[in-house]
Amino acid sequence: MIALLTRRSLLAAALAISTFGATPHSAVAEDGKIIVFAAASLKGPLDDAAAAFKAEKGGDIAISYAGSSALAKQIEGGAPADLFISADLDWMDHVEMAKLVKDGTRSNWLGNTLVLVAPADSAATLKIAADFNLAGAIGDGKLAMADVKAVPAGKYGRAALEKLGVWASVEAKVAQAENVRTALALVATGEAPFGIVYQTDATAEPKVKVIDTFPEDSHKPIVYPIAQLTGSTAPLSADFLSFLKSPAATALFEKAGFQILK
Repeated sequence: MIALLTRRSLLAAALAISTFGATPHSAVAEDGKIIVFAAASLKGPLDDAAAAFKAEKGGDIAISYAGSSALAKQIEGGAPADLFISADLDWMDHVEMAKLVKDGTRSNWLGNTLVLVAPADSAATLKIAADFNLAGAIGDGKLAMADVKAVPAGKYGRAALEKLGVWASVEAKVAQAENVRTALALVATGEAPFGIVYQTDATAEPKVKVIDTFPEDSHKPIVYPIAQLTGSTAPLSADFLSFLKSPAATALFEKAGFQILK
């Protein structure tokens, strides 16, 4: 069985993730405020883009960060939101199948890569390849991952480990987190000796280092689709969607390590 997070681990992760300000919150619709539901891995450049938009257009923006699965289910349940940015196609498909995506607004926006990380002071070295000895490197520790059945980063990670033939040997050592930034925090605080996150997450956290990058053919392409929702009421929500694709905004995401999809 996959290991569950301990109370100590959850506390440490919560404290660490607060340094990013990425703890998920429930956005409350207000007159004119743009409500964005976004994958947790977008924290940082998306905040910067929102600030730049506000300076230019004057619109207020509230961003709720969490795992794409949780956000999609909240949208399906009627949570007020203008824009949705998922870390995979599946959860955007889920929302679109529920007829909650405004026609003609969906597009594939960003790309990312998947990496194996360790605490910054770790002496570990591993080369990701078929049948590599990840289980031996983990030892009695845990492998921090986002929820492998629902959260995109966890799904990509599990798929990669299965393709490389090592999932069966590490499954019992996996500590699942509610989103990728919480998994990152477990490594940053030393609760887990290894974790699987996005390259952009590793770049954002100085307390971890990248051990190696997973081959692109070991998992589906990492794609972040973006769309306006049918329940959108904020007058400037379409403008913000357009702004996010502008050179000024895309430069912020490129700087953070995302790929811009054309």
